[in-house]
Amino acid sequence: MKKRILAAALSVAVLALPASQSGAAEYRIDPAHSVVQFKISHLGYSWMIGVFDRISGSFAYDPAAAPAGQKVSVEIETASIDTGHAERDKHLRSSDFLDVKKFPTASFVSTGYEGDANGGTMHGNLTLMGITKPISIAVKKVGEGDDPWGGYRAGFEGAVTINRRDFNAGRNLGPASESMDLFLSLEGIRR
Repeated sequence: MKKRILAAALSVAVLALPASQSGAAEYRIDPAHSVVQFKISHLGYSWMIGVFDRISGSFAYDPAAAPAGQKVSVEIETASIDTGHAERDKHLRSSDFLDVKKFPTASFVSTGYEGDANGGTMHGNLTLMGITKPISIAVKKVGEGDDPWGGYRAGFEGAVTINRRDFNAGRNLGPASESMDLFLSLEGIRR
């Protein structure tokens, strides 16, 4: 059982620790093949779904390394929010919601992992609107292997629900709009 847990922890975790320190291969997040999506209720009547178009970061991943060596670091440009409606996006970038001039980035940095080879929970700190809070993301490995250009890639996905009030993220839109679902799909290119 312990071996299964260790193997899974190693296969899901991710961050930019030098390979000499962790033994894990370093990956640069490929922003063209990675996405952070969100879904939030609009006043309890419908769903607003959107993405952040500009993300960056890195991860260290090695199935044979200790769980502590498996980490991820993701940075999101908050001004890259895109809900498919230009006027709404402009409002979401304003001080009424994300205040992107004051808080141009949001980030997640992992602190640990629990799980098995089929998936688990990545723990870490989310910083949004200048506030840092611990969150836990349900994660799973999507796949890894050679790409057509001579490189090697690995991909992971994760999902979490956060409370906007925890981060002072925007106006009060009623109880149905307090929680927000986040979905991350990250693909990295081994360095």
